[in-house]
Amino acid sequence: MAILKPFETIPELFKYLTEEYPKGKDNEILRVKKDGGYKPISYNEFRKQTEELALGIAALGVKHGDKVAIVSENRPEWVYADMGILGLGAVDVPLYPISNADVVEFILKDSTAVGVFVSNQFQLNKVMKIRNNCADLKFIVVFNEMDIGEYEGQNVYTLSQLQEKGRKFGEENAGYFQKTMGLAGKDDLCTLIYTSGTTGEPKGVMLSHWNIMSNVQSAHKAFDMREDDIFLSFLPLSHVFERMAGYYTALSSGASIAFAEGIEKIATNMAEVRPTVMAAVPRLFERIYSKIKRGVDKSPAKKQKIFNWAIEVGMEYAKLKRTFSSIPVALSLKHKLATKLVFKKIQMATGGRLRFIISGGAALARELGEFFDAVGILIIEGYGLTESSPVIAANRLDDYKFGTVGKPFPNVEVKIASDGEILAHGPNIMLGYYNNKKETEETIKNGWLHTGDIGVFDADGFLHITDRKKHLFKTSGGKYIAPQPIENMFLASKYIEQFVIIGDRRMFVTALIVPDYESLKEYADSHRIQYKDEKELVHMKQINEMLEKELAQFQRKLSAYEKIRKFTVLDKPFTIEGGELTPKLSVKRKVIEERYGDLIEDMYKDMK
Repeated sequence: MAILKPFETIPELFKYLTEEYPKGKDNEILRVKKDGGYKPISYNEFRKQTEELALGIAALGVKHGDKVAIVSENRPEWVYADMGILGLGAVDVPLYPISNADVVEFILKDSTAVGVFVSNQFQLNKVMKIRNNCADLKFIVVFNEMDIGEYEGQNVYTLSQLQEKGRKFGEENAGYFQKTMGLAGKDDLCTLIYTSGTTGEPKGVMLSHWNIMSNVQSAHKAFDMREDDIFLSFLPLSHVFERMAGYYTALSSGASIAFAEGIEKIATNMAEVRPTVMAAVPRLFERIYSKIKRGVDKSPAKKQKIFNWAIEVGMEYAKLKRTFSSIPVALSLKHKLATKLVFKKIQMATGGRLRFIISGGAALARELGEFFDAVGILIIEGYGLTESSPVIAANRLDDYKFGTVGKPFPNVEVKIASDGEILAHGPNIMLGYYNNKKETEETIKNGWLHTGDIGVFDADGFLHITDRKKHLFKTSGGKYIAPQPIENMFLASKYIEQFVIIGDRRMFVTALIVPDYESLKEYADSHRIQYKDEKELVHMKQINEMLEKELAQFQRKLSAYEKIRKFTVLDKPFTIEGGELTPKLSVKRKVIEERYGDLIEDMYKDMK
């Protein structure tokens, strides 16, 4: 069963799952790590927790159309809050838990949120710091159980206190939640998701119930989702990609969702949960690949030879499989041996049951896709924006091509403008930006979303993203360069963690390199290079010479004007907290160029 029913609103989905779905109320719908192990949450418990939460905020005055924010990491309570808010016909406003107090203040004020759910004391402190500046904010609810005595009289509640209010409200207003679940229409505003953006203030993307649910229905047409699937959720639910792909799509197929403890524990959680499907960003695959390569490089020569042989076999086997070509018996036998000796170990590190991983949020290097396909882990890359709920195009399980983002999603039209910009049209396109008519009119013209991305269709109908329209830069020699494909190419090096090229209005291209410090240390140790710390290591002559050779191998295919003439190695990574990355790990080029301006200028001194 690919999809339970073609729901038009999210409360319809919730109502069906908790009242009509024949799978059984005592069956597992969610899973959370608690007391050292994963504990199941039943459909019955899911309904109870959500309804009591919804009735609790109804008792506090939340009604149809009101905005309520959520500032929390992924956890069952995030889902209860989402379903509870939407079940009242209200609108939720998810915020990234890493947002600072200034961003929280801006979004709470701009959205006119009447209430906010926070996960813990840390998030509560952020909200309390700016609460007096938010005139519309009436209450705060903390998911964690804690002593909130110091906030007495300030309308701050723990979740259990709120739910107690909900139980009393429900006794006095029988059938209230059942009635409100029918308030939201398909075209009503469902959620306000503020895009982090690489410059400027966040913009509130208005998505209707049908915007999201039409994309969910398209996902079911494009992918084989099953009732017995187990999704592992670790990307932020505050981002539309995880929310649509790893949450609503999972639930609407009757699957269950397990919540990861965070990116730092993702490897452990994958082994514990043994997921069958998950959504991820390329950064995860880059880390796994780098770890595998480091392990291989430490191995004896014989094991390295077996690994390299297995990868060659896997590449050949996967290529024939992708093109539906017949596989020779000899190759099939080699592949079985390679699976036993190498691939099975890598697969077991992910739990051993992954059917496929959906990749989005950033470009996946073709080499990474091919590598994981060779070892038996299929990564399906898609493409979209918050403004498109989010998917515009995606590869399919039986029709994929690495280095592309696949073909247009069902019910989504895609065309390329005369300047190369990708335009999209369909029921998934946002209602507009909240309180921002000017930006809305510049982004949606004649019903077509102007994505800001540059792309092209190949002869087989696969969409290739070449870069962001705003990221294209022009050298002083008049040559246009798309930085993203070049940067992705260098990320295949085990010594490179992050890579940003510079070249706009410059005579030639340079780069800022954040190395993989572990690989760098291993290289230094194996070559008996003495160093005190990472800061000293990255500036050593031997390291720069090694990286120069590494770059030379990768940029053989580049045109002369695209090649990196000079680079600087950094002693600390770009981070979200540092302001160089957006929450979905996109590079903020303007911030980086300003922050490292002196280092950049040094690379252009005395060079012609």
